[in-house]
Amino acid sequence: MPRVSILLTCYNHLRFLPAAYESVLAQTFGDCEILAIDDGSQDGTREWLKEREGGKLRCLFNEKNLGTYATLNVGVSEAKGEYIAILNDDDLWAPGKLATQVALLDSNPRFGLVHTSGWFIDDSGTRHPDPEPMEFPFPHLPSGDVFAKLIDHNQIIASSVLVRREAFEKCGLFDPSFYGCGDWNMWLRIAAEYEIAFADVPLTFYRVHGSNAAWNAEKMNEDGRRIREWITGWDAVKKRLTTDPDIRAAYAHNWACLGTEYTWLGRPGEGRRAYLASIKVMPGRIKSYVRWLATFLPKRTFRRLS
Repeated sequence: MPRVSILLTCYNHLRFLPAAYESVLAQTFGDCEILAIDDGSQDGTREWLKEREGGKLRCLFNEKNLGTYATLNVGVSEAKGEYIAILNDDDLWAPGKLATQVALLDSNPRFGLVHTSGWFIDDSGTRHPDPEPMEFPFPHLPSGDVFAKLIDHNQIIASSVLVRREAFEKCGLFDPSFYGCGDWNMWLRIAAEYEIAFADVPLTFYRVHGSNAAWNAEKMNEDGRRIREWITGWDAVKKRLTTDPDIRAAYAHNWACLGTEYTWLGRPGEGRRAYLASIKVMPGRIKSYVRWLATFLPKRTFRRLS
C-alpha cells in the first residue's frame, strides 16, 4: 500500500496539466500513487492522461461533470494511501513538498492536515508580480489549534494540503453541494477535531488565470454565506464559546460578516439581526455597533462604506 495518494484533479486545463504532472513526478518522496480524476474535460485532457496511464498513474474518468468536490470525493474513496494529497491540474509543487509534509504528519499524530507556504504564479508559470492577484495573500498559519483562525476566513490552499486518511474517515468527505468553498468547509471540520500543521516553506504554487473558480464572485459569495450560516449553529463552535476567547471573537466576527452580506443583498433587517447577534456574543466589538447603524443608510452607501 502506498503511503501517499495524490489526487490530481483535472478539468479542461490541458495547457497546464503537463507541468502539474511533471511536478508530481519530480517529488523526492516516491512511495505514492497518482490518481488523476478527470471531471468531463473536452480539451484533450482525457486522451493525454490515457497515453500515460500505468505504473503509479491510475486514471478515473467521471461520466459527466460532477463539480470540484464530488470529484475529490471520487478520489478520496479510491485512494489507498495513509495520507492524501490534492493537486489541481493548473497548480504546481516544489520537489520537496511531499517529503516535508510526510515528515510533519509522521512527527505528530495530533496533526490531521499539513499545508505549505508558496506563491502565486501566472499563465507561464512565473511568480506573479502582484502578491495578492486574487485579493488575498498566500496563506500563512501557525501550526497547532487554528480553529478560530479558520472560522475567521479560509486560510488553506487546496493544492497545498496533505491530509491524514483517518481525518476523512472521522470528519466525512467534501460537501459536493458547494461551488468553490467546499474546501473551507472541509478544513473547518478537520480543524475542529485535529491540530493543523504548517510548513513555512514555498512548496505550492497557485496559478492565477482567467478561469479560476474564485473569479465567480456571485457563487463564491453564496458559498461563503452558506458556510457562515452553518457556523452560527454548529455545535463544535458553540461548545467552546465560554472557554475559548479566540473562538468567541471569531464567532462574533462570523455573525458580523453575515450582517454585512445580508445588507449587501438588500436585506437590512436580517443584517441588523446578525449584527445584534455579534454584539451579544462580544459586547465590546465596536465595529458591529457601527455597522448596525450603517444598515439604515441606502444600500449603495452601505456597500461603499463597508
